[in-house]
Formats: sequence, structure tokens, C-alpha cells
Amino acid sequence: MSTTEKVGRPAGVERLRARPTLLNHNLTSTSGIGLGVSMLWFSLLVLIPLSAVIATSVAGGWDEFWRTITNEQTAAAIKLTLRSAAIVTVVNIFVGTAIAWVLVRDRFWGKGLLELVIDIPFALPTIVAGLVLLSLYGPDSPLGLHLAKTSNSVTLAFLFVTLPFIVRTVQPVLEELDEDVEEAAASLGASRFVIFRRIILPSLAPAIAAGAALSFARAVGEYGSLVLLSGNLPFVSEVTSVRILSAIEHDNNAGAASIATLLLIISLLVILALDLVQRRVARRG
Repeated sequence: MSTTEKVGRPAGVERLRARPTLLNHNLTSTSGIGLGVSMLWFSLLVLIPLSAVIATSVAGGWDEFWRTITNEQTAAAIKLTLRSAAIVTVVNIFVGTAIAWVLVRDRFWGKGLLELVIDIPFALPTIVAGLVLLSLYGPDSPLGLHLAKTSNSVTLAFLFVTLPFIVRTVQPVLEELDEDVEEAAASLGASRFVIFRRIILPSLAPAIAAGAALSFARAVGEYGSLVLLSGNLPFVSEVTSVRILSAIEHDNNAGAASIATLLLIISLLVILALDLVQRRVARRG
């Protein structure tokens, strides 16, 4: 007869007592004040301005909104921007992850310099970045690559300014991964591909998705680094940020807000899609 039965205690009592006590999720007065200040600050900087942009975009009615975003020149700019941003995001997912892997797992001469160079797009003013790109890939290119005033110049500028995002989001996660788990899997006969797919990739998926979302959003809204290189030629190298600026200069705030609202919706959908993908990858791992 068990001890619990001897004292007349139900068999499930000990298991219930062994369970950890649930945390009290009620806000304290200090937490409530902090939450209120945070929401107020977030509303002033993000929610209220976004609401104002959306309200301005539909002020003239949905017909005017649709006419604006389907305008031939605007539609061409939107397609070019989204296509280039998508290409850049896919490239960054693979190249950025590979660079982060090299920085974390390998030891080589000049590693510190590479760490510094990766952050240059963060620190360099975008107009200066545009001038650098123009000097390297413009008419007088020392590399013999004349990409100025072409659609490829947009992709090039996007690549330059978005490179660090995935590198810097994936790198800390890689540094925290326990290599003992990988060694244990290898000792049990798992191949390198299986180890990467079942152990490493699920852990990196959230960081890769976050970096990809930041990369896409930055590319969609980029202006300074490509304004010199692209030449802003309609139907060739004009992007949405230039169209928005042009609309504002012509006192068409509703048109500018309509384009901005469309980009906002697309960016949110991309973020949601990336979140679903990383969740599925994490579950399969």
C-alpha cells in the first residue's frame, strides 16, 4: 500500500502540489503606469500618424484611391520597388545567413575588419552611399559596370542598405546555440544536412524571418541611396518613394498617402507571411 493511501490522502494530491504555482499576471500600479506610458508613446509615434495617413488616402473616396495606385506610372514604380525588394530579401536570407555563420563559427585574419565593414550601411548617410555606388557603378565605373539609370541600379542600392539586417539578427542566435547538441547528433549518425535542417535551422528561423522583414521594409521605403544612381526615370528606374515625393511636391497629399498606405499593407502581409513560414519551420524541426 502506498504512503499516500495509508494516510488517506488522494493519490493525485501530491502531483497537484508538485505543479509550479501559476504566475500572477495582474498588473501592479507601477507596471500599469509603465504600460500606459509605453502605449501613449507608441500611439504618438506610430498609431496616430499611421491612422492619419490612411484617413488621408481615402479622403477622396475609394475610387480616387484606386485610380491613384493603378496610374500607369505609379503602378510601374510599385512593381519595380516590390520586385527589387523581394529579390534583395531572398538574396539576403542566404548571403546574410552565410556571413553570420562565417563570423560566428570560423576564425580567420581580418574578422574584426569584416565585422566593422558590415555595419557601414547602418552608419553611412544614405546620400553618401548613393554617391559611393554611383562612383563604382556609374558611367565612369572603375569596375567597368555601368548600372546607373537602369532597373538593376535599384536592386544594387537595396542590396547595399539592407545587407546588415539579417547578419545582425542571425549572428546573436548562432552565438547562443549549443554546439554540444550538434556534436551529439553527429555522433548518432546524423549528416550535416540533417543537423542543419532539424537542429540549427528551426532555431535560426525566427531571427531569419525578423531580418527578412526588416530588409524588405527598408528596401520598400529606401530613397537616399538610389536617388543619384537610379536617375528616377519613369517606367525604368523610378521607385515608389520618388513617386510619393513627387506627389507631395505637386500638392497631392491624398495621392502620396494612397501609395504609402498600399506599401504599408503589403509590408504587413509580408511580415505575416514570414512569421507563418518561420513558425512552420520551427514546428518541423
